[in-house]
Amino acid sequence: MRLPLILTAAALALSGCVVQNPGMAPAPLPPVAAPAPDAAIRSSARVVVNREMARRLPGANVAPYTDCVMQNATSAELASIAEAGAAGAGDAVAAIVGRPATTQCIAGAAAAAKRAA
Repeated sequence: MRLPLILTAAALALSGCVVQNPGMAPAPLPPVAAPAPDAAIRSSARVVVNREMARRLPGANVAPYTDCVMQNATSAELASIAEAGAAGAGDAVAAIVGRPATTQCIAGAAAAAKRAA
């Protein structure tokens, strides 16, 4: 009398291990987006870029120009700028400013500043 009870309990326990839809592939995982640069790194890089732009353009509102540099820099460049600090970021910022997209962005920001003045 015990054997049927044990077999029934075992069958119920194992029924949870059966694949419900044999032959179907498991649902694909959603794509993993590349992580954005850490907010602290971006913030540190922004401070360094802003200081470098202010050094090169004394008296100007350099915030729009800093935005152009930040938008056109890679994550690796931003991390490098943040790590180098004000002492070693000049060449990196100059390289980013020299890119056509950054130059166009800065030209547009300068034109907007002239119209607003």
